[in-house]
Amino acid sequence: MIYLDYSATTPVSYDVLESYNKVTRDYIGNANSIHSLGLKSRNLLNSATKQIASVLNILENEIIYTSGSTESNNLAIIGCALSYQNRGKHIIVSKLEHPSVYSICDYLQSIGFKISYVNNDEDGLIDFDDLKNKITDETILVSICGLNSETGVRQPFKSIRQIIKKQNKLTIFHSDLTQMLGKVSFNLKDVDMASFSAHKIFGPKGIGMLYKNSKINLTPIIHGSSKNDVIRPGTPPLPLIVAFSKAIRIANSNLDKKEVYVKKLNDKIVNELKKYEDIKINSTKYSIPHILNISILGIKPESFVHAMESHEVYLSTNTACSSGNLSTSVMAIYNDKDRALSTIRISIASITTNKEINDFLEFFKIEYDKLKSLNTK
Repeated sequence: MIYLDYSATTPVSYDVLESYNKVTRDYIGNANSIHSLGLKSRNLLNSATKQIASVLNILENEIIYTSGSTESNNLAIIGCALSYQNRGKHIIVSKLEHPSVYSICDYLQSIGFKISYVNNDEDGLIDFDDLKNKITDETILVSICGLNSETGVRQPFKSIRQIIKKQNKLTIFHSDLTQMLGKVSFNLKDVDMASFSAHKIFGPKGIGMLYKNSKINLTPIIHGSSKNDVIRPGTPPLPLIVAFSKAIRIANSNLDKKEVYVKKLNDKIVNELKKYEDIKINSTKYSIPHILNISILGIKPESFVHAMESHEVYLSTNTACSSGNLSTSVMAIYNDKDRALSTIRISIASITTNKEINDFLEFFKIEYDKLKSLNTK
């Protein structure tokens, strides 16, 4: 099997799974309970939180555990909108967001909030002048994805934050950093809130977190009876949290070395695919090497994905959450519908091998030639 869909999800690493299993076996108490088993679980929860805070260089009370990035995005954007609507009802997002963000915006628009979409340039970077012009006294939140999940374009969010705060110091800056964690370094001081998910970094599905600067207030979107976390109540999923903590620590080790290795694999793929006449490289010079987006003109992306699957090679058309649809990100960058309707995302990781890439390129040529010949008949 050649798995090249790491941006959709990753397998759980052995060490992370071991942590999950151990906590499941040995820590049966509810971390909200006051008896000794509960206190034992609470102490482990606090330890895992402390480790995450240390790796990400944030405060422990700035971590809110969620079921994943979709919930984190909902809590950040809706929770912020409800908390600060007395200041204004204007929210700005980019045209390069995860589909969950657009669904949230549709909901907020239906209850009276105004949503503006900031433009980007031909390389996929946010148009600073457009952002500057769109921020008003009524703007309570800007949400711009730190790293696009389809094209891998990385935004300079330190510069984005400076523009936001200069235009309106009260405007809050949220960024979905799901695809950035464990791939490249970043500084959470450059944002006010950030969303993360464990299953993108060889952790389990069903656990994520929202980083929230301690000065930001959020209105809960889930209501319950938990005394320890009024923003996101419920029984803490301790095995998932500990596994997430382990995954973060592993993912953030030797980041630079891993990135150099992945870049070599990316370069090998790009150099080969550039030889094909009807293939367009959609990733730009600001894309990280872990995500390579291409368009195969004249071939339906679903047909190509399934053709490669016959060789046990696994790719995706765009994001897993919008598979088979027009790529909004490629459309936003290139304004080319044919290109946006024919995208393939190849996402690699530091555990991808040179042999896997060589075999992938061999199978790619076989299926490309076969499908092209069918289209010309």
